[in-house]
Amino acid sequence: MVITLDRRKSNEALIKITLKEGDYQPQVTQKIKEYSKKAQIKGFRLGKVPIGLIKKMYGKTFLVDEINKKLSSSLSEYIKEQDLKILGDPLPNMGKSETIDWDNQEEFEFEYNIGLAGDFKYDLSKKRKVTEYAIKVDQKMVTEELKVIRKNYGERVSVDQSEADDMLQGALVEEAQNIKNEVTFPIQQVEKKERKHFIGKKPGDSITFKLAKAIKDTEYQARLLDRSEEELAEMNVSEVVLNIADILRLEPAKLNQEFFDKLFGKDQVKSEKDLTEKIREHLVSNFQKETDIFLTHTIRKEILKATKMELPDEFLKRWLVVSNEGKVSAEDVAKDYQNYAEEMKWNLILNRIAEDNQINVENDEVISNAKELITAQLASSGLAGQMDDQLDAFADNYLKGNEGQNYLQVFNQVRTEKIMNLIRDKINISKKEVNLDHFKKEAAK
Repeated sequence: MVITLDRRKSNEALIKITLKEGDYQPQVTQKIKEYSKKAQIKGFRLGKVPIGLIKKMYGKTFLVDEINKKLSSSLSEYIKEQDLKILGDPLPNMGKSETIDWDNQEEFEFEYNIGLAGDFKYDLSKKRKVTEYAIKVDQKMVTEELKVIRKNYGERVSVDQSEADDMLQGALVEEAQNIKNEVTFPIQQVEKKERKHFIGKKPGDSITFKLAKAIKDTEYQARLLDRSEEELAEMNVSEVVLNIADILRLEPAKLNQEFFDKLFGKDQVKSEKDLTEKIREHLVSNFQKETDIFLTHTIRKEILKATKMELPDEFLKRWLVVSNEGKVSAEDVAKDYQNYAEEMKWNLILNRIAEDNQINVENDEVISNAKELITAQLASSGLAGQMDDQLDAFADNYLKGNEGQNYLQVFNQVRTEKIMNLIRDKINISKKEVNLDHFKKEAAK
């Protein structure tokens, strides 16, 4: 067997594999012998089928199978031995393979196109400048957040007269189609110009209105009448009547100890002052997550801009079409290729940084990170501190789940975080405090 590498460009190459008869024939002959002992062919006793007949019937199948195995293992070993940093997978030259005469050839030549990660240099010096934003949390934001939380934990109560934010309960009647359906819907669902007809009403009142004029959403119209959209389209509904049975208003949760305990656990908050401080901390934490994501995005953009790297674009486009097995077309790939190429470049840079700086991830770090994720999830469900004694088991079960993919995902998260921490230490990051609107404008650019 002869394997050669022909570098066409700095990032593309051709691997040629030549197989001679001695490379594959002994294995093919052995397979034929073994199969002749267990083949069940009419007219012959078990184990007495002539080897010549087996070769005639199945020889080509065994030959193709053995050569494919030999090619696969030899190609993988060669790439590993030569330390080739390939991108994607080798693409066989199908045109050359189709000219093979399996019945008569004894020597076979195969070609594989490969894409390579060309040499590149990244810059983690203080020349690389980015801005890290911190969002100011003022009292107005805390007050608005408290309003939202109180609404989320509030309950509906019956009232005597409707207002714009109320919900109406009652029977919706459409006489022509003999429809009478019990409904509950918010006045906010009604078009703004028509809401005045629904405000100031009392239980026992009736409202006659044109359904299509008051509610533009045809799916919601159909739901109110308990019909499908197709049925609604054929019904030619005009006026309907709502006989109001009850008016429901959302009453915000009361600021008491029961409410505080629901939010943060028993006796964690004991006053409105404590509550506003907790909400402030919550907002700061949430905004920190957003600004961290934006900082990572900004760093990535800056590093990519400063890194000159050429990818084997045409090879990768072909590989993406082939590897997706007909699920995407060349046009689909061309449309999204820029995003894919940037992601690949970024991953190559991260991997090079990790290699150059000997960044490794230990099993204990993966387990610790999994515990942190589970603890955060329990806290968001109001179970913080209640299941600490089961945390080890939870983490173990999670990391073993999904056929090892969960472990790999956490491993990659920890690794990426360690690489990003190193990058942050080396480049020039200036801090800037801004209000939320300013941050949104920066993030939208």
